[in-house]
Amino acid sequence: MTEHAATDDGSRPAADGAGVAAGAAAVAAQGAADAGIARIGARRVAVVGGSVIGLACAWSIARTHLAREVVVYEPDDSGPDGVPASAAAWVAGGMLAPFSEAWPGEEAVFALGVDSLRRWPEFLRALEPYVPPGPPVRTATHTHMLAVDEADARDLDMAINWAARQPDPTRDAVGPGSGSHPGATTAITGADLRRVTRRELREAEPSLARVARAVYRMDSEGAVDNRVLLAALTRACRAEGVTWERNAVTSLDDVDADRVVLAAGAGSAELAGLPVRPVKGEVLRLRARPGCEDPPRGVVRAFVRGRPVYLVPREGGLVVGATQYEHGDDRQVTVAGVRDLLADAETIFPGVGEYELTEAIAGLRPMSPDNLPFLGVDATDPRLIHATGHGRNGIALTPVTVAAVWAELHSVPVPAAARAAAPDRFSRG
Repeated sequence: MTEHAATDDGSRPAADGAGVAAGAAAVAAQGAADAGIARIGARRVAVVGGSVIGLACAWSIARTHLAREVVVYEPDDSGPDGVPASAAAWVAGGMLAPFSEAWPGEEAVFALGVDSLRRWPEFLRALEPYVPPGPPVRTATHTHMLAVDEADARDLDMAINWAARQPDPTRDAVGPGSGSHPGATTAITGADLRRVTRRELREAEPSLARVARAVYRMDSEGAVDNRVLLAALTRACRAEGVTWERNAVTSLDDVDADRVVLAAGAGSAELAGLPVRPVKGEVLRLRARPGCEDPPRGVVRAFVRGRPVYLVPREGGLVVGATQYEHGDDRQVTVAGVRDLLADAETIFPGVGEYELTEAIAGLRPMSPDNLPFLGVDATDPRLIHATGHGRNGIALTPVTVAAVWAELHSVPVPAAARAAAPDRFSRG
């Protein structure tokens, strides 16, 4: 009997007896690819940037047979499975949090986040076959948002009350992973945000300190494990035949492709002239030791003396973060950042002091002037589709970004919530 080698995604090729079926499947796949080429006019699609947004877009294009060849341009393969460990997604907390990040005046940001949140269940179902053995992608299915003093409580009440009055943006969602259908009238409900008492908080999260002046719960939010997500997307891309170019792209003119998806994060400023700037964020990864207090069961976000902090459960521990510095290309973790994160985390969760500090890391979030990403075809280069500038919400906005890129490739309207993120919005006369 012939021994077959495992493929890159961990599966094994078809046995000899299944050759006819495999051949038929290959013919069908080729026909689908030819049909995709006819629809979007692209034999080769390049994705510049191989972190979470780039991988998700490449997987979507490949699995829907929109091109014969899909290639990811990403020079950094320093992380497990070849993912870029220098990218913002490697450092992220992985929160899915449009409601707990809502702020008056950011209607477009809020609408885009809610749209993407509605798409996450379908996105995760499609990705499930590629999740590697070990921890799941989804690490929390709810969020508690709390304020410690009266001033923070007033701000939190204002923000949540504003969010509760916003319309749900997903009634006309289209494309893969939309999570709803044209004409649907999904409304923002108590599952999205509701005020809870301190007693209810203690029952849900008994390890937290009794310091909250105001508490809200979001049962539609939660978090994903950013590193498991990156590994799963890498395996999914390989399973669909996506390939990698490990050379750095210094000019988009050098990219050999019929269509180009730009997902290069902070590097998009130099490549496409977009107003994207790097903003440093520091994150601590903590591991529970024997006898430690159990970590919170869900995501906990808080304002502590005006400073935001978050605690996100992970397999065997926690991720703590929320610092933000306008220091340019600076990836160094500071003493002050670690001190503030641990002090604020301990105010909320006193047991954190017994945890092991396993990693202190900083990443660069690609921020835009209005906190919206750039989604859509370039105004001067129809070959180029932007999917970049997501700031601190790159993971949260992955599904809606995939839907927007899919729509642009098909020359159909992008999701309504993505229209405000048009790449030319700052240059219009």
